[in-house]
Amino acid sequence: MNRDTDQRISDVLHAIDRCTRYVGALDGGDADLVETAEDAIERNLQIIGEAANHLPADTTDEHPEIAWPQIRGFRNILVHQYFGVDVDVVRDVVETYLPPLAGALRIHAVTE
Repeated sequence: MNRDTDQRISDVLHAIDRCTRYVGALDGGDADLVETAEDAIERNLQIIGEAANHLPADTTDEHPEIAWPQIRGFRNILVHQYFGVDVDVVRDVVETYLPPLAGALRIHAVTE
């Protein structure tokens, strides 16, 4: 099934929203909830990386402030080096790098 650019942008934005909601659970005392949140965030980061990988160059070129290669690369780390994923790095990605990405894509989605 092929997805167009608007669908890919929507996929990224929905995944960012999920990550943002779930990151608070990483501070919880319930080990099962923390583990579930880690799994959910990592899955959504994979979605973000995969969708970003399929965005056309004209879309990504409009936002040079976004680290597109790192987004794609982080997806590969999550998938292929899953055993070495550090939850503090995941939290940093969600809290530091996803808000600017969401802003850039929301602006893009509105102007299209």
